[in-house]
Amino acid sequence: MLTVITFLPLLVCVLLLGPRALPDRVCQWVWIGTAAADLALVVALWAGFDTGGGTQYEQRARWIPGAGVGYHLGVDGLSLPLVAVTCVLFLAVAAHCPRETRRVRSYVCLFLFLQTVCVGLFVALDLILFFVFFDLSIVGMFFVVAGWGHGEKARAAALKFFLYTFTGSLALLLGFIGLYLAASPHTFDIVELARTDPLAGRGTYAALVLLAIGVGLAVKTPTVPFHTWLPPAHSEAPATGSAILAGVLLKMGTYGFLRIAMPLLPGSWRRYALVVIVVGAVSVVHGALVALAQTDFKRMIAYTSVNHMGYVILAVGAAGVLAGTDSRARALAVTGAVTQMVSHGLLTGALFLLSGVLHDRGGTYAIGAYSGLAGPSPRFAALTAVAAFGSLGIPGLSGFVAEFQILTGSLASQATATAIALTGIVLTAALFLRALRRMFLGPEVLPPAVGAGGFGDLAAAESSAVTGLLVLALIIGVLPRFLLDVIEPASRTVVGLVAR
Repeated sequence: MLTVITFLPLLVCVLLLGPRALPDRVCQWVWIGTAAADLALVVALWAGFDTGGGTQYEQRARWIPGAGVGYHLGVDGLSLPLVAVTCVLFLAVAAHCPRETRRVRSYVCLFLFLQTVCVGLFVALDLILFFVFFDLSIVGMFFVVAGWGHGEKARAAALKFFLYTFTGSLALLLGFIGLYLAASPHTFDIVELARTDPLAGRGTYAALVLLAIGVGLAVKTPTVPFHTWLPPAHSEAPATGSAILAGVLLKMGTYGFLRIAMPLLPGSWRRYALVVIVVGAVSVVHGALVALAQTDFKRMIAYTSVNHMGYVILAVGAAGVLAGTDSRARALAVTGAVTQMVSHGLLTGALFLLSGVLHDRGGTYAIGAYSGLAGPSPRFAALTAVAAFGSLGIPGLSGFVAEFQILTGSLASQATATAIALTGIVLTAALFLRALRRMFLGPEVLPPAVGAGGFGDLAAAESSAVTGLLVLALIIGVLPRFLLDVIEPASRTVVGLVAR
């Protein structure tokens, strides 16, 4: 079943690229139908998932046996929520698609390709399979930004994104090879490597492997100081590309820490956990401060992604500190990290889709170019406000559940770093409230690009795409048990592996 879920979008992509050219509208509806079908399969997968059963729905096949590489898929409480939020986001982007009129068939096929590689990465249980999907996601997003972004700057931003993240992936591959060489017998299988812990007691060698893997994942996340590719990529990408980049691709880095770095290198992770914690706390504050200084709405949202991913890095670092804490606190931090990845995907995905509406109507993301938008576009104002308040952690939405668990789980062993991270919440509140006040309140002011008809409110497709994401964020904020019951057993397993 996992193979079907993973490769269904790619199969449809290949069919759409056939010799017979379909009308643009048909391509868009095929995409929506494919995304909906894939999400329905994931819902069925979730319904049959045993929360206490560990890795499930495993599929194995020989691939490159001479090199210890296999086709190994499976899901557990760490990966299933991310597979689900990936399919939700791709359906939201597909529903938002009708506004795109440029090279529609190629555009649809690129996103179908991206859906396959994103889902594939989260279900991969072989390091080389993980790496293949990791690299292909870079290629897919490069063409989305370069081909459908905002002009010449988009191509430059796409090139910077590709060079940064591809260099990071090469470091990641070196780390994977280091793990392979240490294992006996040699293997790239993640489950087998977690069971045997081949780098136990290897000192400097293990530290270098962790450094290579950590740098590769940190670039993708991205954390300070590897984050400089992110704002231009977001600023120049189409809104749908930004929603997938922030909502899904950034999670590949943080998921890699939970799936690979922590359980496969437990000794080194414990030894250097303080470094990870410092990077996380700095990313939280730096991301919020730089976002506060932005005058461009989309760049502001991009920098809040650095801030929010910083909370995840803080949590996974705190889960590696054994002194002054217990396994429950460490497991709570890991649970909060996964919940934050899901929450950030929903809320920031919604914000990027809404920023696209802003650019479509006014031709600019400049916050100062708009005022009084709540009058002509009340639905747009209301949904933007809900997404913004969720992003800053207001109770009742998913952001609060995630950040509460992260801060509570990290506080026992890392009081200073947690206190520093708390300031990020205050800064995030300040930057969102400033933007909302400037853009939606006061007398109506519109940029010259807005036509005589004024700033139109959300169309049905735009409204449905964003509303679906925010409703899910609300459900998680009010009734999180269905999500936490899946994540918590896997969190305890990861914490147990790190404490070996």
